[in-house]
Amino acid sequence: MTHRDANPSRLTDLTSDQVADAVRGRTVVWPIGAIEQHGPHLPLSVDLILSEAFATEIARELDAFTLPAQAIGARSLPQSGGGLFFPGTVYVAGDTLVRFLRDTLSALTALPMARLVVVNGHYENEPFLFEALDQVREQGLLDGMEVFAFSWWSLVRDTWTDAEIPRFPGWHAEHAGVTETSLMLHLRPDLVTDERPDHDSPPRAGVYLHPVDVGQTTHRGVLSSTSGSSSGLGEKLLRHVVDEATAMVRDGTGLLPDRTRPARGLSGRSRDRKDL
Repeated sequence: MTHRDANPSRLTDLTSDQVADAVRGRTVVWPIGAIEQHGPHLPLSVDLILSEAFATEIARELDAFTLPAQAIGARSLPQSGGGLFFPGTVYVAGDTLVRFLRDTLSALTALPMARLVVVNGHYENEPFLFEALDQVREQGLLDGMEVFAFSWWSLVRDTWTDAEIPRFPGWHAEHAGVTETSLMLHLRPDLVTDERPDHDSPPRAGVYLHPVDVGQTTHRGVLSSTSGSSSGLGEKLLRHVVDEATAMVRDGTGLLPDRTRPARGLSGRSRDRKDL
């Protein structure tokens, strides 16, 4: 069996006696998603499915452990997720999400892992995730550990969207649009209906409106266009993001140079953290 064929190890399959030695010096990947409306053609679970898929592929490449995905996220907003005018979104308030993520991250830091990779799949989660991580950092709980946390779309290069998606509306408005539809056609075509709704006037980023006309800002919950979506495009996008993520982690891009830099082997199961 090749490395690519192997399934990543699930942290929750370990016993309490096994877990410390098993993750010592290793990488753990945690997907964070949401339950949110995604128009008439996609399921409520899009953000959850996509974060899990990216996390699984990244973990496979890095020979890492995976954690179960966090399913409940921040509320959907009209200018980025269509808002709560469409039924199905299940959410917690932002301050609640920060506390939950902070407490969960604090608990995870008790494990002797070398690095934590957090893959976000829900646009509105990002600021609360970063706030929680910074609070944990301020407590000194991330000392001696590397953390890479990102929303999957943040790793998509402009050259990729320029080549693959004409009239790209910006990631804030790429909700239930061509990228998410294509990824779902690749990963879970059984959950995608035959409808392909388009919205010709994507909303602007960084604008809050009240009262808001959802008939103008969306088309039945879709903020941009699904035209051109395909399983093939979804497969290419998945591979692009996974390649970008694994390269970033392997190279330590953006991290301060320290004693971990000379030997960044990510798959050595017998390594202690001090050897990474």
